[in-house]
Amino acid sequence: MSKKYQRLILERKGAILTIKLSSPEKRNAVDAFMHEELPQALREAALDRTIGAIVLTGDPVGRAFCAGGDLEWIKVLSDGSGDDYSKVMREGVEVLRALVDAPQPIISMINGAAMGLGATLGLFADVSFMDEAAKIADSHVSIGVAAGDGGAVIWPLLIGPNRAKEYLMTGDPLTGAQAAAIGLVNYAVPAADLEARTYAFAERLANGPRLGIEMTKRSVNLYLRMILNQVIDASLGLEGLTFRTANHEEAVRAFKAKEKPNFKNP
Repeated sequence: MSKKYQRLILERKGAILTIKLSSPEKRNAVDAFMHEELPQALREAALDRTIGAIVLTGDPVGRAFCAGGDLEWIKVLSDGSGDDYSKVMREGVEVLRALVDAPQPIISMINGAAMGLGATLGLFADVSFMDEAAKIADSHVSIGVAAGDGGAVIWPLLIGPNRAKEYLMTGDPLTGAQAAAIGLVNYAVPAADLEARTYAFAERLANGPRLGIEMTKRSVNLYLRMILNQVIDASLGLEGLTFRTANHEEAVRAFKAKEKPNFKNP
């Protein structure tokens, strides 16, 4: 891996590449830099045939897996032009396709809160390990916007449409233990055991029959890619539409003021 990144930490040990989402002062929230860099890093890793597995996790200094989209960045998007949002839409599609299309198995190690886009990134991995006490939620509705960045794709596939709609329409969080119980994540693990369990599994895949593992991922992901292609452009467009609403503005104001938003509907 040759490129240097501002919001990612890349670490290599044997055949395993670890990608850490890193904006520690904002609980590893996604900003413009991370949004652009993550698909680049995944595409670069996909071309490196010495990498047998990828672990995606949050920088521990940030005390979260990923807190979702950085609200300051989101405010710039909601105030900006269609040209600004079209770039974000393109990158949003690119990062999900990079996760799906990377030949290597990707294991998410959800080592803290995974909210909004953070939840999407963790759930688009091929196998997910999560701290049993950490929280995961698609929290888009809490800021008055549609769950457009991939939640509408992956949650229904993992837990069924009706249960997915319950959590997507409320934004209610689940613990890792609750998420594993309904099949949203593969494994809920005590925090002290999370790293060992995740890397033991990553080692197993990285040192297994590589072509067989990669072709199995590719086969299963033919279905996931089909759903992604059908849904993602529309859902991102609907998210962009709700960025321009009074309820979104009120949610951002209330978040900064540490108040409960006062949503007003027509």
